[in-house]
Amino acid sequence: MNFYIVIPAHNEEACIQQTLGSLTAQTLLPKQVVVVNDNSTDNTQQIVEEFTSKHHWISLINTSSSDKHLPGSKIINAFYQGYKTLDQDFNVICKFDADLIFPINYLEKLAFHFNNNEKLGMVSGFCYIEKNDTWVLENLTRTDHIRGALKAYRKACFIQIGKLKPSMGWDTVDELLAKFYGWELLTDQTLHVKHLKPTGISYNKASKHLQGEAMYKMRYGFIITLISALKLAYKKESFNLFTDYMAGYFKAKREKLPFLVSEEQGEFIRRTRWKGMIRN
Repeated sequence: MNFYIVIPAHNEEACIQQTLGSLTAQTLLPKQVVVVNDNSTDNTQQIVEEFTSKHHWISLINTSSSDKHLPGSKIINAFYQGYKTLDQDFNVICKFDADLIFPINYLEKLAFHFNNNEKLGMVSGFCYIEKNDTWVLENLTRTDHIRGALKAYRKACFIQIGKLKPSMGWDTVDELLAKFYGWELLTDQTLHVKHLKPTGISYNKASKHLQGEAMYKMRYGFIITLISALKLAYKKESFNLFTDYMAGYFKAKREKLPFLVSEEQGEFIRRTRWKGMIRN
């Protein structure tokens, strides 16, 4: 299978060498990797250029956006800067973060799963973080959720869901829309990906409000948002996050921000969320 990978990167000099090194060591090499150097002020560009000089299938794009960490819009806009340089000769499109170390057989296993299930729209491994010199599961979400750090989409699924939404919550709404259109999702527990910078470590308060805003824009409604916010805050061991999430939800509701999904899709999303909550 032809894997095309886009990696948005902002000040990733401490990690990106390991990320690209793990991709160049894959048993199934990607056909193209594009690193989008988004407004970095460190040595990210120089490190990537060392790889582009040795591997013809790795390329670099330099772009400038905000120097603030804004999860959602910033990273997806950077993704599209890379995506628009690619041709359409791919079977799988990936959006990977620049702070991951992939096991040597990662892409080979993804290809195996895609080839063995034509209804499979998305697949990934699991993120692990280092604690007390041990790599442990970064247990922030359901085990069937494909983390935003390591998204891999079958081309047909990627196109049908409308590609990626430049908004906080993009890595949840993509899964919900995939299910809406009948695609299956898979997380492979044998694929352990080292996540060098834990999720949310650089988020500011405004960024955290965006999580609640995303719940509104996905048409969760108040009750599902309340339960989801409590669960996320509990997992991250911070009650302040709960208040941030809810503040973001009510702010979005007051301002009547545009939704990310249609009414029909929103109804499906709420049913799916309720089924998951009851099951758990």
